[in-house]
Amino acid sequence: MRYYIIAGERSGDLHASNLLYSLKREDPQAEFRGMGGDYMQAAGCHLTAHYREMALMGFVEVLLHFRRVFRYLDLIKADLLKHRPDALVLVDFGGFNMNMAAFASKNGIPVHYYIAPKVWAWNQNRAFKLKKRVDHLYCILPFEPEFFKKFNWQVEYVGNPLLDEKEKFQPDPDFLQRNRLQAGKLVALLPGSRKQEINQMLRTMIHLKTEFNEVDWVVAGVRNLPEEVYQEAMAAGLKVVFDQTYDVLHHARAAIVTSGTATLETALFKVPQVVVYKTSGMSYAIAKRLIRVPYISLVNLIAGREVVKELIQDDYNPTSVKSELQQILADGPVRTEVLKGYQFLFDSIGHKKASQETARLIYTSLGGKTS
Repeated sequence: MRYYIIAGERSGDLHASNLLYSLKREDPQAEFRGMGGDYMQAAGCHLTAHYREMALMGFVEVLLHFRRVFRYLDLIKADLLKHRPDALVLVDFGGFNMNMAAFASKNGIPVHYYIAPKVWAWNQNRAFKLKKRVDHLYCILPFEPEFFKKFNWQVEYVGNPLLDEKEKFQPDPDFLQRNRLQAGKLVALLPGSRKQEINQMLRTMIHLKTEFNEVDWVVAGVRNLPEEVYQEAMAAGLKVVFDQTYDVLHHARAAIVTSGTATLETALFKVPQVVVYKTSGMSYAIAKRLIRVPYISLVNLIAGREVVKELIQDDYNPTSVKSELQQILADGPVRTEVLKGYQFLFDSIGHKKASQETARLIYTSLGGKTS
């Protein structure tokens, strides 16, 4: 079979690559093409375009770069028609991939969507469009199948792909010594994986260094961004460790985490965290009018209650973060309640292997027979 896979940011690229490996096991003759990043390329996908130029955040920011977005849409659409795959597999990246789903559906290409767009968060009627455009939807959040039932749509919960990543992780035994860190003293800073959000989030994190002299501050950096993105943190004396986020979390006592996939990863490592987020004033004003869910972190959304503290926009400031961080660093009721909430979270997610389950469902839907 020929598969065309589209992912638009680092986490989607990672999950797409794991799905690609699983599809290879189901379908050894599989051919892969698409848009993604280094993980997909390493897994054997021919990249028509790299997602690097598409990593935008915020409503206003996307509008300001709409020409770039449309240029890539046109490029991928032309390539999709030229190569006409047996299946288009979309991975997260809601706005771009919703457009691609509509295009593929009109052109008779079966559409499989892995990691459903968060239509439950705002403008829920987009679920009708999604249902019309997508042949098979694979959800990674346990509450999503119940949501889609409201639209008379039976969808699959395949488990969460972060569980697969966590299971594969083998701690580096020399991590602390090599980076001159103290066991039990590490505070992880996860400012995001896109240049724009790191610029927004990291400065406040840096301000906290002088307030907690007894801890080791470690920024989880990513190599697919220029090193100068982290220059201010390095200049302030913070340790920046690249592409070893799980080792950082494995040793962390607490964490400050930009809202996104990383909040759930942090929970899987049982690290109490403060979830933070800040964007441009206009983007925040628009989001505040549109968003229809009570929380922004995956941890709280899955649990259905506040397990971890969220500090958004103006609430994300050194004073507020310091107060919350002090409570989760100490052995006390706040830290204990966070860890109890994590256990409820783990029970909700379950134990399915998401990439394997999704690959099996895609392959069998195309007429393949699994072993």
